[in-house]
Amino acid sequence: MDPNNKSEGAETNAGALSKKDNKTIMGILSYLGPLVIVSYLAAKDDPFVKFHIKQGLVLIVIEIIAWLISSMFWRFFMFMNFVNFAVLVFAVIGILNVTQGKEKELPLIGQFSRYFSF
Repeated sequence: MDPNNKSEGAETNAGALSKKDNKTIMGILSYLGPLVIVSYLAAKDDPFVKFHIKQGLVLIVIEIIAWLISSMFWRFFMFMNFVNFAVLVFAVIGILNVTQGKEKELPLIGQFSRYFSF
């Protein structure tokens, strides 16, 4: 290793930065509905990403249940709008946690993520 060659150190730092950026991107995708599948397939072995994948799966399950209820009973259309708004708020909270590097459960619904095991 040549001490005058600064490109070797730069490549190492770029590799570490890239890995962190990849974790962040995969964590963000976990909260964007069906894109959680991309995170699962690409980075399910990373504990940080895995935590956020489980949180994102909770949001998807909530949306599916709300959609089923509102499709069976059209009177619950307003209920579906409320649930969609709540899921959006929870997704933003989750994305903020990812960008800050936190593994913090979503309020009220985050504890249900422990039912997903993979």
